[in-house]
Amino acid sequence: MSVSVLSPTRALGGVSGLLQVVSLLGLVLLLLKLAQLYLRRQWLLKALHQFPCPPSHWFYGHKKEYQEESELPLLLKRVEKYPNACVRWLWGTRAFVLVYDPDYMKMVLGRSDPKPHRTYKYLTPWIGKGLLLLEGQTWFQHRRMLTPAFHYDILKPYVGLMADSVRVMLDSWEELVSQDSHLEIFEHVSLMTLDTIMKCAFSHQGSIRNDRCSDQGEEGSPAEGGRAGEGEEQEALGLPGHPPLCQSEYGLPFRDHLDKMPYTTMCIKEALRLYPPVPTIGRELSKPITFPDGRSLPAGILVSLSFYGLHHNPNVWLNPEVFDPSRFAPGSTRHSHAFLPFSGGSRNCIGKQFAMNELKVAVALTLLRFELSPDPFRVPVPTPVMVLKSKNGIHLQLRKLSDPDGDKDKL
Repeated sequence: MSVSVLSPTRALGGVSGLLQVVSLLGLVLLLLKLAQLYLRRQWLLKALHQFPCPPSHWFYGHKKEYQEESELPLLLKRVEKYPNACVRWLWGTRAFVLVYDPDYMKMVLGRSDPKPHRTYKYLTPWIGKGLLLLEGQTWFQHRRMLTPAFHYDILKPYVGLMADSVRVMLDSWEELVSQDSHLEIFEHVSLMTLDTIMKCAFSHQGSIRNDRCSDQGEEGSPAEGGRAGEGEEQEALGLPGHPPLCQSEYGLPFRDHLDKMPYTTMCIKEALRLYPPVPTIGRELSKPITFPDGRSLPAGILVSLSFYGLHHNPNVWLNPEVFDPSRFAPGSTRHSHAFLPFSGGSRNCIGKQFAMNELKVAVALTLLRFELSPDPFRVPVPTPVMVLKSKNGIHLQLRKLSDPDGDKDKL
């Protein structure tokens, strides 16, 4: 019986033919993808042709410019040159419209367009599907359920807890300033705000800052009921688990004075104008939009709302780079439509009143105990990440005031 054996030549020929087929198929798929990308770019060019665009490379867009220069200074150049909005290309087939005009932003914020999934999906593992990331009816139900908890009158009792957290921070500053008048305050303020939210939202008794120090030091006897000093903390807070209703610092009841600090409030608002906490947010248009000047965008276009650009727009603000609290004098409504530190529309920040209360308490108590001045050798360099931060920290020079009671009337 004869046995037919496949020759090596025929085997190699079969493999070669298979490779040719695979190569041809890969080439076809590549050509289809290139055609898809080309059509996508042509659609974007047509959709965005009404909006000005700085010169860009056909493949990597404006990436080279943003690598050579910091983002915020480059943004301010765009705002000055193109008053309402401009196009930014991320690369050849991906672009968005950068908006910093108050009327444009009002129209976008007044709609219910979703956040761009490609950008915000990275937040889900970090913060979960909460109010920030929810959309549609689910978001509406959650927002309606939470809104009463942030009513102005509901927030008043928490002012005492805020003051207590600030006091803990300032006490630590007094110890540090006795050694060196220079202080980097970012971590201190971060711990203070964490302290506040833990007490107000979760009825946490104690201080995150003190807890960290206690973990590194000697703990109290179990028979004494935990950490040393815990009884004093509860006594300072009032009834355990309940916010104190009328705490004061140096005899100053903050609940009754938050609305009687006009100049402090003006300074806080001007600081929020210059340095908005969230510099930009994104929207993906779910339907076409036409702006007041007649320019329009189709559905599917990404729009980036730049609050930093809006707050520094020279067509809206006189001398926008100058710190001028008089812009927000009581009764003035000239810039109310262009001041959006907590976003706007139906999806504005639900905790904006809480944040303003915390800012007023922190500023007032700090100025009662310290004189602050910037460190001329370490000037903060703002940079947009998820929020506006400083690349090199926030360095201040502190001088303890000898008579804190003397500044009560200035608030």
